[in-house]
Amino acid sequence: MSFAAGALVRARGREWVVQPEADERLFRLRPFGGVDEEEALLVRSLEPVEAARWSLPSAKEAGDFESTRLLRDAVRLGFRSSAGPFRSFARLAVVPRPYQLVPLLLALQLDPVRLLVADDVGIGKTIEAALIARELWDRGEVDRLAVLCPPHLAEQWQRELREKFHLDAVLVLASTARRLERDLGSDRSLFERHKVVIVSTDFIKSARYRDEFLRACPELVIVDEAHTCAFGPGRGRHQRHELLAELARDPGRHLVLVTATPHSGKEETFRSLLALLDPGLRELPADLSGRAHEGLRRRLAAHLVQRRRSDLAHYLATETPFPKREEREATYQLGPEARRLFDRVLDFAAERVDDPATGGVRRRVQWWGVLGLLRALASSPAAAAATLRSRAVAAEAESEEEADEVGIRAVLDPVELDGADAPDVEPGADAGGESEEDLRVRRRLRELAKEAEALTGEKDAKLQGILPIIRRLLDDGFRPIVFCRFVATADYLAQHLRQRLRGVETASVTGELAPEEREDRVLALAGSERRVLVCTDCLSEGINLQEHFDAVVHYDLAWNPTRHEQRDGRVDRFGQTAKRKTVRVLTYYGIDNQIDGIVLEVLLRKHQRIRSALGVSVPVPGDTERVMEAVYRGLILRRKGGATGPQMVIEEFVAPHVGQLHEEWQAAAEREAQSRASLYAHERIDTDAVERELEAAREAIGGTADVRRFVIDAIRRHRGRADGADPVVLDLREAPRALRDAVEAGDGGGTLRARFEPPIEEGEVHLHRTHPFVEGLAGYVLETALDPRAEAVASRCGVICSRRVRQRTTLVLLRARYRLFSPTRGREQELLAEDCLAAAFTGSPSEARWLPEAEAAQLLDTAPDANVAADLAWNHLEVLLRGFAALDPALADRVRERGEQLGAAHRRVREAAGPKVARVRVEAQLPPDVLGVYLFLPAGEPVPGGAR
Repeated sequence: MSFAAGALVRARGREWVVQPEADERLFRLRPFGGVDEEEALLVRSLEPVEAARWSLPSAKEAGDFESTRLLRDAVRLGFRSSAGPFRSFARLAVVPRPYQLVPLLLALQLDPVRLLVADDVGIGKTIEAALIARELWDRGEVDRLAVLCPPHLAEQWQRELREKFHLDAVLVLASTARRLERDLGSDRSLFERHKVVIVSTDFIKSARYRDEFLRACPELVIVDEAHTCAFGPGRGRHQRHELLAELARDPGRHLVLVTATPHSGKEETFRSLLALLDPGLRELPADLSGRAHEGLRRRLAAHLVQRRRSDLAHYLATETPFPKREEREATYQLGPEARRLFDRVLDFAAERVDDPATGGVRRRVQWWGVLGLLRALASSPAAAAATLRSRAVAAEAESEEEADEVGIRAVLDPVELDGADAPDVEPGADAGGESEEDLRVRRRLRELAKEAEALTGEKDAKLQGILPIIRRLLDDGFRPIVFCRFVATADYLAQHLRQRLRGVETASVTGELAPEEREDRVLALAGSERRVLVCTDCLSEGINLQEHFDAVVHYDLAWNPTRHEQRDGRVDRFGQTAKRKTVRVLTYYGIDNQIDGIVLEVLLRKHQRIRSALGVSVPVPGDTERVMEAVYRGLILRRKGGATGPQMVIEEFVAPHVGQLHEEWQAAAEREAQSRASLYAHERIDTDAVERELEAAREAIGGTADVRRFVIDAIRRHRGRADGADPVVLDLREAPRALRDAVEAGDGGGTLRARFEPPIEEGEVHLHRTHPFVEGLAGYVLETALDPRAEAVASRCGVICSRRVRQRTTLVLLRARYRLFSPTRGREQELLAEDCLAAAFTGSPSEARWLPEAEAAQLLDTAPDANVAADLAWNHLEVLLRGFAALDPALADRVRERGEQLGAAHRRVREAAGPKVARVRVEAQLPPDVLGVYLFLPAGEPVPGGAR
């Protein structure tokens, strides 16, 4: 016998739902009320399969109001193939915030999807991108996915996809590729064998794997930290950009770029990202305001999502608990010995930079060695000593361009460079060479190194000043991350904190550790109540640390304000722990340290003023590295002019150099303000439509409130306990063993601390609708309700007296199945969908007068106002069920009408995607399953037969 997808059949002594994609030899079946993992393949010729239909409930199974609602909730929470326009919602382990649906809606209006998700730090861009992937996957529009990201983020992406989106990904890194290839045939790619891969961007850009990846690349590619792939200087950046450009040339490939810093301040790099989405966006004018550019604004807005946090905290009247950022400053003053060393280093720097005997490449090497030395000196005596004793990073350069490229990476903080890839090893000051002058310089460097080493510990005013600050943070209940620029500084500071802070666990994480070792060390530290993490900028970007830390200390100032924002974003983000409403950010600097003074005046304070006025960060425009080089050259050369005070240097040399920079920066901020009113308004997205579809999805599959109510009610009705409010302590030790097995409690303690929405504290479990505990509980409740031999707490029928009904009203709870057909890449894709709907009528089954769908749904939440005696309830239900067959045609009509509504909803969501949406059709699989029948009687009228 042949069965269409969605048909209810019986085999192996139980009911199953036929799934799509079987063939003439096999049935692909999923247990009724089961999940994907329980699917089975049956050989048609070997195992009998017959049509099935649920019998009507028995009047003897009548229950109360709560048992009625339990059944409805168990059915809804068990759905995994949602019939609504958001197919993925039933498979998510996270409840998207309403604002996170905007990128998804934009994506669904594009074919192919080409989108740049550039929301502020801490808003949840990973969720937004993964939501697009899960939705396209569940629609059947893609069946393979690749995430390109820096290697240190690979495991984080793997965890997010698995835990929140139920997508199991394989890591393709330099350390895993050979192992993955061992079991492959010579004619097959690992990108073809594994449907979901997370790939190191730097690994895959290499010549060996690049061509293979381009040939076998999945239909959907997500690129995290996409700003590192924009066009710009450097061989690595060029290779990454060329790889993405090749991927984008496939007209059918979906491409989602993710970054919090899409615009580095250089228009060319920003437009190189936009051109990957739409080649016509490469030549956008700098100013898009005015009616003449309305078409260009709309064209760009179709591909770009960029919003600030303040726009989203109350989006669609939904509160998103972003933490409040409390910013403070603290200062220190150099001691006399440190002041003398600083002056000696500046004198040395002035001699080296202005040495007429050197030129060309060697002059540039000396410059970067000097600048690196100044930065290391401002960081710590340990970093200064290490720099003075080591070879300059640019010493092997063969051209001035190469020396500059290496120097910028090692000494400055270019925003285009991913934080984890930014070198944190001391840059070195020895330019090399074996001439007498070179040897003299080397001896002088070693003498300065000894002076620096003598300033460690008690003589280090910067170190001594930070100790009480960190103690105060700990005493106030904070768990701080302390950011340093160099490995030597981080290790030195961590060592002294361990010695001085009793009862506090301190760990150091630097770029010398492999990404997995960094994560292991952070997780080990998170187990301590009082803790301090000292790290370099290897943890400044992409890594989520908000679950374990809630304060940031800038021990060393970054030489790019965007890096400061990235550091702060490790804790200042959605998902900060439930108890922490405020995160603290502290900037620490020397008041008589000329290096810190310049960074503060030129970059950080200007950045802060713009962010305060605009509500969002604006990158430093233009060639910032060259401006800062000019400023520091002025500082060094001014030594010969006798200006030693930091304020005098700033007034005489910094201001003239940075005037143009600040003018350009202010102009960029004003353009950004204008853009946010029009360019990023996403006027194509109707917020009412977002709210309507979101509410429809919640109603169809159940939301957070439904999960909470269901879990607590079901546990209590099974003799368990649910104590507390937030978190709830669930105790299943007295519950039936079969239930404990179903929720995987087994022989364990049988208790857990649970929250039903983030943020989640340590030691707690997030119970969402796809958590195994909730899945198991819903399946158990539904299975026992449908088994007449089982002791069930959910009832398939009942009689309820309520003042909300004025006449006898019958509610029928239906489970409907639909076949969805939509064109995908030249073929018609068939999908199976499920829906739970309520149909209600007044009068008898033979003369039913049907109520509107909204009124029927409201009956599900109608609480009783009076009791009905058991014998009277039984009589009423017997009469009702005896004539129930007369309702079959009308119930089929209800299911078809719902199918038409679902088809219209699918078309609304994809309304801008072109004519293919018009061909989406929804076909009801009849008959529907009658799960429950409930009779509502007016409570105000006398009820015979013993009712009270």
